[in-house]
Amino acid sequence: MHAAATLATPAPASAFDRVPGYLAACTAGLPTRETVDAMRSAVDVWAAGRLDASEAGAQLERCRALFATIARVDPAQVATGSQASQLVSVIATAVPDGAEVLCVEQDFASLTHPFEQLSGRGVRVRYAPLDSLAEEIGPDTALVAFSAVQSASGAVADVDAICAAAARAGALTLADLTQSLGWLPVGADRFDFTVCHAYKWLCAPRGVAFLTVRAGLEDRLTPLAAGWYSADDVWSSCYAGHTPLAVGAGRFDVSPAWQAVAGTEPALRLFAELDPRAAHAHAIALSHAASDALELPRRDSAILTWSDPEGADLAAMRAHGIVASGRAGNARVAFHLWNTLEDVDMLAEALRR
Repeated sequence: MHAAATLATPAPASAFDRVPGYLAACTAGLPTRETVDAMRSAVDVWAAGRLDASEAGAQLERCRALFATIARVDPAQVATGSQASQLVSVIATAVPDGAEVLCVEQDFASLTHPFEQLSGRGVRVRYAPLDSLAEEIGPDTALVAFSAVQSASGAVADVDAICAAAARAGALTLADLTQSLGWLPVGADRFDFTVCHAYKWLCAPRGVAFLTVRAGLEDRLTPLAAGWYSADDVWSSCYAGHTPLAVGAGRFDVSPAWQAVAGTEPALRLFAELDPRAAHAHAIALSHAASDALELPRRDSAILTWSDPEGADLAAMRAHGIVASGRAGNARVAFHLWNTLEDVDMLAEALRR
């Protein structure tokens, strides 16, 4: 066992069933027992013919408020959707013709691909290394779009430097918080726009994602997927002829996936009540322990990656019952609330280090 075997486990870890060797929060978070129960109950209610669309809408509003608490913004700044790329496509409407969007090399495609579709308007997408992203922001840059934590490498962006450079250049900022919110103490209030799919570090069912828009920027975006759910009173805007847009970011809502929303509410409640500093400290302590065991340089990220171009280490981990992933030629593991030093020992044994 490691010298750090006395590492304290955060109290919220008890909300999860123990799954030894699950090192894949960066792929999909584990559900809490409350989330599992809520989704089963939602399906039972549906099967019994007792689905109440009004109650499902109330659940969504509670999810909006909980996410706002986690992201440190006002609920009026939060829109709900189902996929990150759908929400990024809305943000893409704010990019002027002929302008530049600056992105990070090898960032996740859901963040970058929507901007690449704007070439017909003369929009140019330029890529830069994460380490020099702030220095690459120039007078032609209209928007800087980056993941706060990189999916392929686990690298953490220098948010302070990027935001400061964007402000000096008059560029807007878009941060994808999908790989950070839930373990990294960074809020959406730092950025003009953010997107976050909640099924990873926020442990929600897949199919519930969030967009935040800085107050005053709503009119710079076009609600491409506006529908009956894009009004402040959704039940009065169901039919053509009366389809007003919500005053705030709710105008960018799409109709929710009801059963997924039912499971999302208890997941977000857990993180809204959690001290993000405790989650961060726990994840970093385990990441450092794993780095030491594998003789890798320590890095302050919950996601630990190393070169594994042939997938040999990934295969060895899987053979030992570890759930991990491979991305862009790297082996990738992640540490979240449910993980313990036993998982680090499993990892070391699997790779015999």
